[in-house]
Amino acid sequence: MKAHDGMYIDGAWRPAEGRDVIEVVNPADERVIGTVPAGTAEDVDAAVRAARAALRGWSATAPAERAARLAALRDVLAARAEEIAETVTAELGSPLAFSRTVHAGVPIAVAGSYADLAATYAFEEKVGNSTVYHEPVGVVGAITPWNYPLHQIVAKAAPALAAGCTVVLKPAEDTPLTARLFAGAVDEAGLPAGVFNLVTGLGPVAGQALAEHPDVDLVSFTGSTAVGRRIGAIAGAAVKKVALELGGKSANVILPSADLARAVNVGVANVMSNSGQTCSAWTRMLVHRDQYEEAVALAATAAAKYGERIGPVVNAKQVARVLGYIEKGVAEGARLVAGGSESPRERGYFVSPTVLADVTPEMTVAQEEIFGPVLSILRYDDEEDALRIANGTVYGLAGAVWAGDEAEAVAFARRMDTGQVDINGGRFNPLAPFGGYKQSGVGRELGAHGLTEYLQTKSLQF
Repeated sequence: MKAHDGMYIDGAWRPAEGRDVIEVVNPADERVIGTVPAGTAEDVDAAVRAARAALRGWSATAPAERAARLAALRDVLAARAEEIAETVTAELGSPLAFSRTVHAGVPIAVAGSYADLAATYAFEEKVGNSTVYHEPVGVVGAITPWNYPLHQIVAKAAPALAAGCTVVLKPAEDTPLTARLFAGAVDEAGLPAGVFNLVTGLGPVAGQALAEHPDVDLVSFTGSTAVGRRIGAIAGAAVKKVALELGGKSANVILPSADLARAVNVGVANVMSNSGQTCSAWTRMLVHRDQYEEAVALAATAAAKYGERIGPVVNAKQVARVLGYIEKGVAEGARLVAGGSESPRERGYFVSPTVLADVTPEMTVAQEEIFGPVLSILRYDDEEDALRIANGTVYGLAGAVWAGDEAEAVAFARRMDTGQVDINGGRFNPLAPFGGYKQSGVGRELGAHGLTEYLQTKSLQF
């Protein structure tokens, strides 16, 4: 076990003697692998003051220079890719191969995309007799979750820095070691002191202090809808801008003309990825009643193959949450066709890949985000019924549509109340805007739309 002391504030690691510590646990074997200091409101205040002091200089830096700094940051992250993957595996439990390709690889690519955007974005434009300037919103308070620890940091910090903002990060307490690696990379890349700051700590203490701080101009939060509502209320009281990426209950709609076997197998893989701990996971599979039992059999077979391939969920609380949902689903009438509510291992926070059939739209497992390796399969009568079910939750983050004809799939997807839809297994695009409708959030991440979140607009008339 390694004790990690200090907060990264104003370009240096500041000692945090006398602070309580947060234990970091490996969810695969329940061993404590390290500790970090539990930051206080005073630590947050010091970090915000450093960010505020650095803002004028960084915002005035030419976009080309900001692009160069972000390119250097990307290069440092790339050089440390294996260390990043091993750290995520240790504190999140993700299989190492997945950590290498997704947890390390994707955020490196995203960091590179913002280095490119910082150099090419039109921060100034002519509109008639006006010159319109797109200026940094100011100091950003970034509060990130544990499920994709580096990706979520980069998806907030990189566009904020590209825009000319300064950042204070409060990472999730379950995965703070990856955040410390990112702070070290920022330092090595040579970003000016105070431009990026890190305070580890608990949400109700450090997170709330960051959201409430009067010198934070924008709060960017990814996490549960319940906490997002709280942050929105805090920010609203101060008329402060927010970017909220919240929960999801995404529908995977398989139309009758689709390749059923491929759609089901890809759908199961999507749900089991990252042990089901993905806000955009397609956790509701919608199948026409004439193909329903075939799809259920295919899904059960596919899920069984993931028994030894997926990692644990993040902690004991999450195990109890996921198993409780499985039990509730069965109690409400769902048919268990794979997995179940018994933990498959004596040690570690593991949940069996689970498939629930005969799920109806009003069941709890069809309405609430479970955040574990659990797939619910629902039947529909026709396309209008499928659309009603797909749109019938408070969420609207992502989804998928499968059809033999791409135009048919696109026509259906255009009527879905959701922010992102994959057509016939479309690939992840790190430049496409990501974010939700309804209670899945406010704002967008990634690409140019993600950069826009951290800008405000000024017009001069001539």
